[in-house]
Amino acid sequence: MRRQASSRDWHAYTVFGLRVAASGVLPGLRAGSTVADPDLVVELQAAAPLPRGEGLEREPIYRSPDVDDAGRPMAVVERLDAGRLFRFRYADGIEFVVDGGGRHIWAAWPEPWTVDDVATYLLGSVMAFALRRRGITCLHASAVAIDERAVAFIGPAGAGKSTLAATLATRGYAVVSDDVVALGGAHGEPVAQPGPSRIRLWPESVQALYGSPDALPRLTPTWDKRFLDATQDGCRFQERPLPLAAVYVLDERRAHPALPRLELLSAAAGLMALVANTQASHLLDARTRAQEFHCLGRIAASLRVCRVTPSEPIAGLSALCDVVIEDVLESAAHV
Repeated sequence: MRRQASSRDWHAYTVFGLRVAASGVLPGLRAGSTVADPDLVVELQAAAPLPRGEGLEREPIYRSPDVDDAGRPMAVVERLDAGRLFRFRYADGIEFVVDGGGRHIWAAWPEPWTVDDVATYLLGSVMAFALRRRGITCLHASAVAIDERAVAFIGPAGAGKSTLAATLATRGYAVVSDDVVALGGAHGEPVAQPGPSRIRLWPESVQALYGSPDALPRLTPTWDKRFLDATQDGCRFQERPLPLAAVYVLDERRAHPALPRLELLSAAAGLMALVANTQASHLLDARTRAQEFHCLGRIAASLRVCRVTPSEPIAGLSALCDVVIEDVLESAAHV
């Protein structure tokens, strides 16, 4: 591993099934045993080895449709040097370069941002892209452990994936991962790898869970989103990978006395739901897209993929937890 600092400056972590060596502290990650021979190197406030001047080939592959107040796209991704490197540029000035094999990430940012701000991107979409370059399929999901198996929740933004996982965490179920659920295992079996030990929550979710929007700390001083630390305050974090047991697709909340309701999806419908809820799918090439389709096809054909319709208001999450837990335990008994 090439280093730009002394060995005392490097930190070892384990996340998403990878041994990570980082040139600084990364929040919410489990400490690893050694920085030697890592699977992934993360260099903070470091310049990537880019060719200078006219020698750098650039090919835009993604431009966010969302823009900031100045009209700049929130994110731009470029393929550099014929795919040897990929650059992520965000509207706030934070930038990442990922090598084509998903083995090295360089991060740089201007003031006043801190590593906590940088980590919101790094431990989400950027690391998900690195995993995808390594051939690892990643769901845009939250996951917890029930009966020694992983259960994942997928759905559109605002569906309540993280809130449901946090509710289950407060009831004693171990957190597997939030936002990115990496599926890696031997012999092609879907196994959920532990991610960061934090669940990200909006203040209204914190209000529903704890009675006050300020009950949990902010992710960063510049962002109103909060986090639940699964290693503290009676919560548990799942430190080893678990076989994936089921995926629950969260539908739009509705006000109806018959809710929450659970519906088992066919293999075809389940596959469509899974494909629509993967991480970094808009950046995949043909090879990684084929790997993803094969992995998700196995899940849809062999595991439970269910649509869940939650009830309004958000306080109805307790009943939703009961429905999910009962379904997981009943399906395990039948198996």
